[in-house]
Amino acid sequence: MIVPPPRLPFFVYGTLRPGEPNHDLYLRGRTAAEEPARLTGAVLYDGPGYPYAVEEPGGVVRGELVTALPEAYDALLAELDRLEEYVPGDARSLYERAARRTVRADGAGVRAWVYLAAPRVAARLRAHGTRVPGGDWAGRRGRPLP
Repeated sequence: MIVPPPRLPFFVYGTLRPGEPNHDLYLRGRTAAEEPARLTGAVLYDGPGYPYAVEEPGGVVRGELVTALPEAYDALLAELDRLEEYVPGDARSLYERAARRTVRADGAGVRAWVYLAAPRVAARLRAHGTRVPGGDWAGRRGRPLP
């Protein structure tokens, strides 16, 4: 028997954030709430047009906590897995979807799905990658924050 994954909110930190190209394509009209949040214990690396979160003690990644509408959840989870090139158990995946504790702006902890760099990608980034200062993709290279 296959057990479905829990219906957690999503922590988004890159192209799925408001004002970024994939937000409207995947999230518009499918969310019940979107609020600022942070992921502790991770840092952000610049990728080819999108970022990677890599677990690292003491790091912070800034993003949004997105709660999907109940009727949109299953389809959205499948679409985000495809977007992030995540296939459970496949070593070729770019990301891994993991349940992690995030922190809302009011300080409350919320468990959420986070797409983290897969182990082989994370190792390459740690060795040769470029970190995003402050862990905020929206503020990279002097872009104004939304």
